[in-house]
Amino acid sequence: MTATVFKSAALKERGRVGDGEGSVQVHMDPRVAIPTTAKVFAVYGKGGIGKSTTSSNLSAAFSKLGKRVLQIGCDPKHDSTFTLTKALMPTVIDVLEQVNFHTEELRVEDFVYEGYNGVLCVEAGGPPAGTGCGGYVVGQTVKLLKEHHLLDETDVVIFDVLGDVVCGGFASPLQHAERGLIVCANDFDSIFAMNRIAAAIQAKAKNYGIRIGGVIANRSKATDQIDRFNAEIGLTRLAHFPDLDVIRRSRLKKSTLFEMEPSPELEAVQQEYLRLAASLWAGTVPLDARPMKDREIFDFLGYD
Repeated sequence: MTATVFKSAALKERGRVGDGEGSVQVHMDPRVAIPTTAKVFAVYGKGGIGKSTTSSNLSAAFSKLGKRVLQIGCDPKHDSTFTLTKALMPTVIDVLEQVNFHTEELRVEDFVYEGYNGVLCVEAGGPPAGTGCGGYVVGQTVKLLKEHHLLDETDVVIFDVLGDVVCGGFASPLQHAERGLIVCANDFDSIFAMNRIAAAIQAKAKNYGIRIGGVIANRSKATDQIDRFNAEIGLTRLAHFPDLDVIRRSRLKKSTLFEMEPSPELEAVQQEYLRLAASLWAGTVPLDARPMKDREIFDFLGYD
């Protein structure tokens, strides 16, 4: 795909909305809204914090509860779903380019792949570096899914979103989601990123149905700093996954945690994922966080 195609397409969908002072965001076409019958979650967090691991195992947990699940990877690396599918799947952008963006020529099996326990997997992909907007890619992915009626009978949609970016394009899944989930470790950098993500979700909440659902503590033995910060700005910890070797090995084995060799340690993690999925399905209270300014959080975090 050429840079010109991406730029022109993004410009067509761009509109000024009140998402914050000076904001120029990719505006969602109402025709591509996800049906309200599905529960839609957008998973954010600092780069490398384990969003894809969390998203994939949460998808697996929802499927264990009998839910029809669709996971959408929103990273150009297209590695969100490989523990579910055991391979790197072609992206929506890859397959669109092959048919010169004639969407009517695509079949469902060209861009949707069935993973572990029936979880449907899609990798949106992204534009070449420096050439376009990730928001356009997400919008085209949702549009394709609607055209093929894949969202009509879906219970849960999980967007796994690239890093701790503040770009309007990669914030675009927030236009589709009901709850934003933030994955965070018990350290300065992760909490600093979480604060900025919370601010982004609050900004989108002015115009869309997205609200903060809560925080998933990951790769952390303790949660004291996360809990102290949450209490200060009005967030809630939904789950805690410690830094265990079995989680690292599951990625190397290209497997979800529900496929690993049984052990008491693993069973505890599996049960936490099942508990998290059940609580999210039951519904979380929308959180009205009060994110700190950067200098405030710098002074607040850490030990005296």
